[in-house]
Amino acid sequence: MAATKRAWKLQEFVAHGSAVNCLALGYKSGRVMVTGGEDKKVNMWAVGKPNCIMSLSGHTSPVECVRFGNAEELVVAGSQSGSLKIWDLEAAKIVRTLTGHKSNIRSLDFHPYGEFVASGSMDTNIKLWDVRRKGCIFTYKGHTDGVNCIRFSPDGRWIASAGEDSSLKMWDLTAGKMIQEFKGHTGPVTGVEFHPNEFLLASGSADRTVKFWDLETFQLVSSTGAESGAIRCIFFHPDGKCLFGGSQDALRVFAWEPGRCLDAFSMGWGKVADISVASSQLIGASFSQTNVSVYIVDLNTVTCSPSQIKRAQMSGPGMVSQPVPSEPAKPPMSASGRRTFITERPPTSSTKKASEMKTEPEEEPSASNEPEDDSSNVAQIQNPEDYKEVFQGRTKIDQSKAKPYKQPAREQKVKQEPVKPATIVPADRNKPADLNMAEFLPKRPDSAVSADPRRPPEVPEQSEDEVLSSVHKGHESMCAVLGNRHRNLEIVRALWTSGDIKTSVDSAVGMKDLSVMVDLLNVLILKHSLWTLDLCTVLLPQIHELMASKYESYCHTACNALKIVLRSFSSIIKTNVKAPPSGHGVDISREERYKKCKVCHGHLMAIRGLVEKKQSMAGKLGSTFRELQIMLNGLDD
Repeated sequence: MAATKRAWKLQEFVAHGSAVNCLALGYKSGRVMVTGGEDKKVNMWAVGKPNCIMSLSGHTSPVECVRFGNAEELVVAGSQSGSLKIWDLEAAKIVRTLTGHKSNIRSLDFHPYGEFVASGSMDTNIKLWDVRRKGCIFTYKGHTDGVNCIRFSPDGRWIASAGEDSSLKMWDLTAGKMIQEFKGHTGPVTGVEFHPNEFLLASGSADRTVKFWDLETFQLVSSTGAESGAIRCIFFHPDGKCLFGGSQDALRVFAWEPGRCLDAFSMGWGKVADISVASSQLIGASFSQTNVSVYIVDLNTVTCSPSQIKRAQMSGPGMVSQPVPSEPAKPPMSASGRRTFITERPPTSSTKKASEMKTEPEEEPSASNEPEDDSSNVAQIQNPEDYKEVFQGRTKIDQSKAKPYKQPAREQKVKQEPVKPATIVPADRNKPADLNMAEFLPKRPDSAVSADPRRPPEVPEQSEDEVLSSVHKGHESMCAVLGNRHRNLEIVRALWTSGDIKTSVDSAVGMKDLSVMVDLLNVLILKHSLWTLDLCTVLLPQIHELMASKYESYCHTACNALKIVLRSFSSIIKTNVKAPPSGHGVDISREERYKKCKVCHGHLMAIRGLVEKKQSMAGKLGSTFRELQIMLNGLDD
């Protein structure tokens, strides 16, 4: 009998008419999924079924982030323009449109009690929204780059935020301020999750590690070793006994006392976007282009605790494994005896709960107190039967009654049939079946073309030497290009290691080889501290040239480098250009700084013209250009 599969692909389907930008699974049932796309739509799905249940329209820019409410009765979607829309799925109507962010939304979360939503944006801010009445009630500022992930604590008192700036911060809703910054990651923090019971926080990062933090002492509990790829998403087991970490084509199971990997799976899901748990199964979902894929892992085959490893070791050859008594159903306690969150909702009205939170006056109203009546916000129910089953009233999906997803049918052994005689293919090898050879051959003189179009042209046979010569010709050209690139990089590297970074950059610019410049910029992008105004004056023209390149990888590198320049120096450039040195006295350092800022400002204005032309592009590159346009507009403020 074949062994039971540990993991398998459940489905793959086309989710949007253009690229999918984001997705989220429902954590209550594990049976629903929402996707957002470049087509500005939010689509609802039942996991395991290929047809869209409901499509929500109304956003005027691509949808960048989506999230279900805790009871899966609401869904919130954030767009590239920074606006949020909240939908009531049971009533199939818009609840609220919220505006206030200046850039695209990267992360969303619902408060455990449902009346509040938090959003994190590329504008570096976190906003807390009152869904029912007030719009934005507070803005938390402290990150220096985009906010990748935000989560409310199980008791609703705190917000944890993970940033592109490699920082992890904890915010107190009552005090309205940051109470702790956790330092230790060396790359962008991509995910953060609270333990469902204990005062414990987990963070995953592009530095390939997962770290665990004690929320009583705010100290590091443990850190895993560097994995093979960046951690893309994390999720605690509902019982709190382990943490699941999703990365490129891999799933890992982590413990924290001590920090280590308990189990690992090789998955085919690519860049996994979200994971959830239901019916003793882990569900993982990913997207690529217009498609969404869903994978299942059987948790009965997963090592979720160190005790399972110990029992497996004791059950080796010559040993008899004893049945393990079931543990009483109670919240797990770590060896350190941490406190547990009090997650029961206090018997207070939402008005009182909101009054306990720190609020601030908004410059402009971000939402109307009147019901949303925008006719452009349309909920189109495409599958009424599934809609009624999944989202309406008492028939909503009940996780306790949901059945596990079935494994794909095993291959059945087929009875061997007598081999039939092979069909004899005519020996006319000059005419392959159903192929027009003329389409695959080099253009020939008219004299060599057959008068009969149905007959293939007469092709003179090439000798083996001629074939090898044509292959070598292309190979030698490529080797020459790569060899020249390698020599140039060796020169740049020699100057770099000698400590003269400015000279090494100048030499790379003098080589007039864009491939060398891309390699150099990719190194500088990882080392923000090396950037200076001097380097900006030299590199901005190169960035401009790379952004105009036909190669997408060159454009991406140039855009990432330009983001660093704008985040690090835009305020300095703007201040100095608007306030040039006065004619009284001599301040050489200020005058030099003014000249450099003026040069950089000129280059940035030229780049802005190119960005304006390219921001209408589709896909992630277009999204990046639109983000840069917003940042460049800040030079005029």
